[in-house]
Formats: sequence, structure tokens, C-alpha cells
Amino acid sequence: MVGRFFLARPGDVHQQESDSIALLSGPPSCGKTSLLFQFAINSALECSSSNRKVVFICNRRRLENKPPYLYQGIDPSSDVFQRIKMKYADDDDGIKKYFAAFHLHDTFPAAVIVDDFGDFFQERSCQERYGNPRGRDLAMVRTLALCQNAITHACKKGPCKLLLSDTHHGDSPRLLFIYKRWIPAIFTVKGDGTGSFLLKYNKYSGNGSSKSERIAKYSIAFQYLFLEEITEDGDDEQ
Repeated sequence: MVGRFFLARPGDVHQQESDSIALLSGPPSCGKTSLLFQFAINSALECSSSNRKVVFICNRRRLENKPPYLYQGIDPSSDVFQRIKMKYADDDDGIKKYFAAFHLHDTFPAAVIVDDFGDFFQERSCQERYGNPRGRDLAMVRTLALCQNAITHACKKGPCKLLLSDTHHGDSPRLLFIYKRWIPAIFTVKGDGTGSFLLKYNKYSGNGSSKSERIAKYSIAFQYLFLEEITEDGDDEQ
């Protein structure tokens, strides 16, 4: 699972996961956008024969200020980038409009990726919209439900993945209680204290417990994304 965020090796690009919706959450400046973009590249490579696209949704200004780092050796002029469609949004309204019209697509994308999902929901505007101090939580729940319905509909015609990212400052996503309700697969990133990062996959079950399968250790150096190793971890957490 964690290997999908790094340069695909021969045979890897044809592997399919059972979960159609996943979340990547980590602290600021850990390379989340770079991981998402590599996921987009791998997804585009998988669907090269069917000519399906990968949609990458993000805030344009934020992306231009902090562009993703790619693996050394990836050609920026490669045809694979022609299959990654960039879509820009400024707030949660842009996200909702996209997924509300998702069923109108003649051909569904192979994957939809939303960078910094939580940042599209502004606290004050959500509170004013719903007249509730927890307006931001309500807005996120409704949007996640809309996303889930859209992806479930698309999957009836073929595989379609949704990958979201969010930023957290502690050991787990700041809104884990909301995300676990809608997203069964959550990837978390944390620093290892030496300048590298650990990417961990957690599969959440119905009773709230999680099981981790593999951990990827990676770093960002000289403006490149670099995978150091992938190790097995079968420990269960409550």
C-alpha cells in the first residue's frame, strides 16, 4: 500500500487496493503534496491503456508557492503528465460543485486527489453558513458524504480512487473522529528525528481499531523525493 506513493517498480503499477477512498495526513513540510503527486503519476501509468485521466484538485496559489518534488530521473516532459488534469479550487464550495456533478461524466477518472482537503473549509464562513459553532465539522461531513457517493457511483463502472490529504500537528489527524467514519484507509506521516519521515498505513475496522501493515521511510533532499526503505509492521493498535 505505502509503495503507491513512491516510484513504481516493474509490476507494481498493476496492483489494486480494495479501499476506494483513503486519507494521507502528516505534519507541515513533510512532503505530502510530493507523495500525492507521485500517487497521481502511478495512477496515470496504470490507466495508460484506457486513456483515463487522473484529477488533481488543489489551491493554485499554494501549489505554485510550494510545488511538489519528484523522484530523480522522472522526466517532467513525459506523456504521463498529460493524463494528470489539474483542477483548482479556493474553498469547499469548489469541491462540492465538482463532486455534485461527478455522475455527469461520460468517463470517470481513474483517481481523484484532493490536496489539503481540510484547508478548504474556513472556520468562520462554515460557522456563519450553518449558524453553528461546529459548522466546519458539519461542512466536512456533508462534503465527505458527497465524495463517498460520487466514488461509489463511479466504481460501479470501474475502479476509481479518491485520495485526500490533511495536515496534523500531533500524532494523528486532527479530525480523526470524522475521517474514520468515511475513510477506512488512513496513511499517517511523522518525523523519525533524523530528518527522514515514516509513512504508515492504518486500516480501520468497524470497531475503531487499526492495523498497520507496512511502513515506508523516505526523505526529501536536493528537491527530490527519495524512498529509503519499506519495512513490515504487523502490530495492532486500539
